[in-house]
Amino acid sequence: MALILNIETATTNCSVSISKEGKTIILKEDSRNGYSHGENLHVFIDAVLKEANIEREDLAAIAISKGPGSYTGLRIGVSTAKGLAFALDKPLISVPTLEALAHQVTCKNGVIVVMLDARRMEVYSTIFDANYGQVRDTQAQILNETSFAYYLEKGKVYFVGNGVDKTKEIIKHPNAVFVEGKLPSANEMAGLAHKKYTINDTEDVAYFEPYYLKDFVALKSKK
Repeated sequence: MALILNIETATTNCSVSISKEGKTIILKEDSRNGYSHGENLHVFIDAVLKEANIEREDLAAIAISKGPGSYTGLRIGVSTAKGLAFALDKPLISVPTLEALAHQVTCKNGVIVVMLDARRMEVYSTIFDANYGQVRDTQAQILNETSFAYYLEKGKVYFVGNGVDKTKEIIKHPNAVFVEGKLPSANEMAGLAHKKYTINDTEDVAYFEPYYLKDFVALKSKK
């Protein structure tokens, strides 16, 4: 019986779940208050463990959403996951953030463009087919009217993630389907984390780092 603690902090959604054999049994998340990970993450972890009526030692593994996404959010989530894995002597599993988010879209054909908002007109995006097979690698790209034109001319393109809002203002193609209001969640991590657990695809706790995709750039305060 593989019980896995899943942690997702790549965006404003602070999300934690307990999964059993690849199925979510307890989920707690909040995306209403901006980046609240520092205040809520450990509270949510304690809450899902209590609701599942299990101790930390009962966990088979700790899974973390590895990015790309918010630099600060990823750093908090990964630090917490690594700390738990080390303290409990449990394996650490990393789940690509955009792959998990793709599983919030169900379609019979076409492709799924998963995108997270970056600065200005930039997004972090990956493209998956209807069976969630990756057909294009993760990229940081500047959006324009011709973005994803190759895929739009071939069939339906389902856009999902918090990069959708600015994308729909630029891309007006009839094959574009915008799935709004979706953020990465620990719920969709469950199956992916379990799959990795069964094949012992784990990370080195000492050396694992988030997948930032781009170097962090500090901005000057406007004050």
